[in-house]
Amino acid sequence: MLSYRHSFHAGNFADILKHSVLIAVLEHLIKKDKPFDYIDSHSGAGLFDLDNEHAQKLGEYKEGIAKLQPEQWPELSAYLNAVAACNDDGELRYYPGSPLLAMQYLRAKDNAWLYELHPSDVDMLRNNINSTRYSKRAKVMCADGLKGLLSHLPPASRRGLILIDPSYEIKSDYEQVVEAIAQAYKKFANGIYALWYPVVDRPAINRLERSLLATGIKDIQRFELGLAPDAAGHGMTSSGMIVINPPWGLFEHMQQVLPRLAATLKTSAEAVYRCDVLAGE
Repeated sequence: MLSYRHSFHAGNFADILKHSVLIAVLEHLIKKDKPFDYIDSHSGAGLFDLDNEHAQKLGEYKEGIAKLQPEQWPELSAYLNAVAACNDDGELRYYPGSPLLAMQYLRAKDNAWLYELHPSDVDMLRNNINSTRYSKRAKVMCADGLKGLLSHLPPASRRGLILIDPSYEIKSDYEQVVEAIAQAYKKFANGIYALWYPVVDRPAINRLERSLLATGIKDIQRFELGLAPDAAGHGMTSSGMIVINPPWGLFEHMQQVLPRLAATLKTSAEAVYRCDVLAGE
């Protein structure tokens, strides 16, 4: 159950998609002076050393974040600046996970609720969070994030972003994320929900999307990025983000970014991306 370690995959194409969407939503939230809450259901360790044996074993970051030169990507400047902020000497040595990226946007009046089940990752997450500016506004919990997030809804701020990104190693994860979102939405219909998914088995993703639409939730957008077309038995060929209550401008932003990312990061002749609306407002 706890065998997955993101340190092997940090900075890959899936992280680029997930975190570029995350940053775009956070940029929207801080435009208003009102506080917000950030809930991360599967936080991981928070920061990853790309020089360690895990990252070097697969080298996925070399075909991911290492390919994006900031001067060539003004449309991703906020995301790339957030990554650069975790690398003091200007060299790409560390890649921040979603909690460390979110903490860069957290203000003194905002709160973060960070869940992680892997014991060693929880310890590293606490250490990494303690080094940030507003660490007292973030609480790290070694618990099931899909169950725990409900206890924070609706937040006192009445504004919030809920990031849900399990590893999907367990097949029941596909059902559990939809159930968690449906329950959370009943308590906090105005929240922004961002659900990450891997495309290893396309039929499983199709079922997830149908199940989500069956809840009756409206205003859902999908953004997907792939290294290659769907191919059974080839591992994760694509990954996606489903965003409920997306902020204004996110769709247009991703329409601009996704074709370029697909062309830059692809490993086959065919660029793969999706940017569409699953459910209207």
